[in-house]
Amino acid sequence: MRDLKGSGLTDRLSAAADSKAALLAKLKPKPTVTDPLFAERAAMKEAELQDVRAARAVEKAEAKQATADKAAAAEAAILADEEAQLADKRGARKERKQLSKAEAKAKRDARYAARKAR
Repeated sequence: MRDLKGSGLTDRLSAAADSKAALLAKLKPKPTVTDPLFAERAAMKEAELQDVRAARAVEKAEAKQATADKAAAAEAAILADEEAQLADKRGARKERKQLSKAEAKAKRDARYAARKAR
């Protein structure tokens, strides 16, 4: 009797070759599908990145300005304090001068009075 299953050597070799080809076809990289909106998405992403960078630059500039303003305010406070201390010293010196002038005038008047009384 003949074997109807086709299990001859050539049949087995061709079946093995077919299965090997099918396995290789399965592993073969598939052609990629290009997205028609790829360029638009890239442009949108770039625009968003530019917006984020601009916002960060503004925040950085504001923070730098705030720091500079704080430093200027602190320096102004120090200068105002020094100016107040200087004004106090000047006021004390004026008072001392007025007192010494008043004492000198009192001595002078006493001398004049003593001279007239003689």
